[in-house]
Amino acid sequence: MKNGIILTLLFAIGLASCPIISAQNSYPYELTLEDIYKNRIFNQKGINSLRWMKDNNGYSTLENNESVEGKDIVRYHAKSGTREVLLSADMLVPPGKSDPLSLQDYTWSEDNQKLLLFTNTRRVWRYHTRGDYWVLDLPTGKLQQLGREMDPARLMFAKFSPDASRVGYVCSNNIYVEVLETGQITQLTFDGGDVFINGTLDWVYEEEFDCRDGFRWSPDGKNIAYWHSDTKGTGTFYMINNIDSIYSVPIPLPYPKAGTTNPAVKIGVVPSAGGKSRWFEIPGDMRNNYLPRMDFIPNSNEVMIQQLNRLQNTNTVWIADGNRMEIKTIYYDQDEAFLDIHDNIMWLDNAQYFTWTSEKDGWRHLYKISRDGKEEQMITQGEFDVVEITCIDPRGGYVYYIASPDNPTERYLYRSKLNGKGKAERVSPENLNGQHAYQMSSDARWAIHTFQNVSTPNRYSLVSLPAHKQVRLLEENARARAWYESLKLHPKEFFRVDIGETELDGWMIRPPGFDPDRKYPVIIYIYGEPWGATVQNNWGRGDLWHQYLAQQGYIVMSLDPRGTKTPRGREWRKIIYGKIGIVATHDHAAGMKEVLKRYSFMDPERIGIWGWSGGGQMTLNCMFRYPEIYKAGIAVAFVSDQRLYNTIYQERYMGLPSENEYGFREGSPITHAHKLQGNLLIMHGTADDNVHYQSFEMLVDELVKHNKMFEMMSYPMRSHGIRERENTTYHLRQVMEKFWLEHLPAGPR
Repeated sequence: MKNGIILTLLFAIGLASCPIISAQNSYPYELTLEDIYKNRIFNQKGINSLRWMKDNNGYSTLENNESVEGKDIVRYHAKSGTREVLLSADMLVPPGKSDPLSLQDYTWSEDNQKLLLFTNTRRVWRYHTRGDYWVLDLPTGKLQQLGREMDPARLMFAKFSPDASRVGYVCSNNIYVEVLETGQITQLTFDGGDVFINGTLDWVYEEEFDCRDGFRWSPDGKNIAYWHSDTKGTGTFYMINNIDSIYSVPIPLPYPKAGTTNPAVKIGVVPSAGGKSRWFEIPGDMRNNYLPRMDFIPNSNEVMIQQLNRLQNTNTVWIADGNRMEIKTIYYDQDEAFLDIHDNIMWLDNAQYFTWTSEKDGWRHLYKISRDGKEEQMITQGEFDVVEITCIDPRGGYVYYIASPDNPTERYLYRSKLNGKGKAERVSPENLNGQHAYQMSSDARWAIHTFQNVSTPNRYSLVSLPAHKQVRLLEENARARAWYESLKLHPKEFFRVDIGETELDGWMIRPPGFDPDRKYPVIIYIYGEPWGATVQNNWGRGDLWHQYLAQQGYIVMSLDPRGTKTPRGREWRKIIYGKIGIVATHDHAAGMKEVLKRYSFMDPERIGIWGWSGGGQMTLNCMFRYPEIYKAGIAVAFVSDQRLYNTIYQERYMGLPSENEYGFREGSPITHAHKLQGNLLIMHGTADDNVHYQSFEMLVDELVKHNKMFEMMSYPMRSHGIRERENTTYHLRQVMEKFWLEHLPAGPR
């Protein structure tokens, strides 16, 4: 987790106890949509809520209790494998209740003597961040609920004070502190409500900056620093609930669309015992700058604050004194295109230096910066991107990180010396090609290692580092792998195609009984925006939807155009600046022309394309602008006009609409809707708080205006993932399958 709390790794893969296939079925087994999306029998096992303990000698996990319906918190000793139940579910039965609390998450106090338990959770937009919190004192066994005076399931982001005598939390957009011994609650802010937000952030900060938890304890526990947002002036978008009552119910959502007014955000400090808030006077218009990161510097009352300008091409780093409320600039990072926010800051050498991630040399690397900003040293070096920092180990003198210098579809663990000397050293085994992930102890001696590739379900093991010696296999998912192998599926084949300006990575799945002398219909899966990539050598839950389509007689494939989130350097990612939907569409069409030349078994008269969210936008752009290539398409939860999306995301990659009229116009599918020639299905949820249903309706209106025939499917009160309410996912996939079979006939010719 952020803010120095112990890292959390939730392998949300599926129900650990779910069978791989039902007993009456024999191998080989044929995929069905009902089994994939309704019966959900193809799940695999994972590891729940793993935490490394403070002594780095062991880790805790959640495991089912066999006697009562609940979960135990269990500790495993890393070296010996000894198992110890630290907290039995029967210790979590509240007074007057018969059943234990159902744990969603938990956090240890610094001394490992108390546990903060998160239960009865509710989703706030994308994530379950609101619910009930309880504290268990392990030595005494005392279990107490926090905020008993509050309404149920109303608390957010609770965390211990440094000495674990108190807990701070947010309720109804105000911050509170509760003394554990007495239960005394002190309210610290009082203006929180529909307009003002304290201790958490609004929709756009949560979605685009991953910034939800909006307050921090000072190291001495005397103060709390927090974000305060004023959403007045931000446009309100209304979603409409038409299905849960006889009258429609409007759902207001403050949501700043590209080029419009942002919330005004500031950072203040309030005494944790109660008192007046004081505010840092950070230069610049609060509505035209962002404050995406803030945290206390260790062992001080100073706060490091990052400030992005509205165009997000300059990051100013401030040190703010929580006593005198004085601020000073210590560092600038700039880019001609845009900057990303990274959570890789660690203070070194008695807080005289800090680590910083930048792309200033053309690749994403880690740097060491002096506290005054005058000294700067590159730690990781080479023509490769650091994908993710896994562990910074000052005592051992190394940083461990994920990178893939030779193949952007894969991920491996490397390490480099913190002094910047020597070459990057690969730690992951040479014989395991695919993607590796690690949850490491803070001293870098141990790690939970996850390995996967397109034909290998997630394999979890405990390894010792840096030798990467397997100490214990935790979960191999052997049944999932046996099931997968029994299906006799064609695994994804990776390839590259040269389009002149660059080479694009791609994959394809061939159908069963494939005959290279015949011609097959092709379904392309696309995303094509900076937030993600589709061409990856990972398990992806077996990619059952695309394997199912292949079984029906389709070749399924994907290409990543430039601008996607792959470790191919700054130039690759940022060439799309100001040209979202333009460069990537050109790249993809050029790539498909070369693919069709290379593979004669692909039928150029039966080329389909589909995508979700940004991939829906790309689907529309491809179909409208290159109808000679793409004959049919399905666009799900798409942006039709880039002016309709939020300020932070759209302006980061496109600039302001007033300054880039051409880019916003030409990159938006709605501009080219009159060019539609092929068969099109559009799908959207009416309660999509991310990409609003408005985007769907505006495109429908434009297509109708130009007398274009198309198909459409709306899902009432479903959000961006279109998965809420009974039978939704199964129904959606059936609609998609029906469209493909009707408009892109399956099988070879």
